Formats: sequence, structure tokens, C-alpha cells
Amino acid sequence: MEAISTPPSVSWAQRNTCVFLTFNVECEKPDIKIEKKSISFKGICTPDQKLYEVEIPLYAEINPEKSTHVNKGRLIEVVLAKERPDESYWPSLTSDKKKHHWLRVDFNRWQDEEESGNECDETDDMFSNKIGDFGDEYENDDSSSIEEEDLPDVQ
Repeated sequence: MEAISTPPSVSWAQRNTCVFLTFNVECEKPDIKIEKKSISFKGICTPDQKLYEVEIPLYAEINPEKSTHVNKGRLIEVVLAKERPDESYWPSLTSDKKKHHWLRVDFNRWQDEEESGNECDETDDMFSNKIGDFGDEYENDDSSSIEEEDLPDVQ
């Protein structure tokens, strides 16, 4: 007999170039499939060993190769790279126009279209391990000076 699955709680926000998704479940080895028009999540999650599963039909196409996810233990964060970052904001995450009880907006991450920069600047933040960053002044200085050298002077 197959276990009955429940959709995990999902929150989302977007920028011009990407969409942030957070699966708010504790799941050691979830099966996450990122495709052009959908993302799916399936996993047995602790503490109750319950099966969580959801398939999200996306409003527009994303680039699976440039999209990433990281398991933070208590939640799983996903960054979906929009296929067409020059297009306007998605009016909704899903293409099915339904109101899903398990889906909500992540207001902590949300930026309005006119405020949003072109970069998904939080991705570096999101994937870096904050604990090890404190005595690495030289590494940080090197990377920031390299970036500055590559930029043309503002006249």
C-alpha cells in the first residue's frame, strides 16, 4: 500500500532574473526535480516520517541548468533562474491559476519589480557557510578587488 502524501508548505518570492522557493520541511534526502516548466519535490520528512510530495507547474519557463537548491536541514531553498529575465514579473508562481493552501508569498525576500536588481544577489549569501566567513579577510578582499577591476569606470 502506498503512503498518502501531503504537499509541503512552500513559500516563494521573485526578482527580475530568478524565483526563490523554500520548502518548509525537514527532509534529509528529498527528490527534487527542476524542469523547464515545473519543479517537483518528494521526500520522507522528519520528525514524523511523513511523505511530502508536490508538483508545481510554473507560470513561465526556467533554466534548469542555472537553477540550484540547497538543503539547510530545517528547510530546502531553491533558486530558479528565469529563462527570460527581461520579461516582467510573474503574476503568480503557478501556471494553473489556482490558490494553493500550501503556497504563500515570502514577504521577507519579496522585492517589487522596480526595486529589483538584475542579479539574484542573495544566491551567494544563501549558499555560503556563514560560520567560516569570519577570519577570511584576504579571500574576501581579493574577490571584491577583482570584481572592481573588471568594471568600467563611471564617467
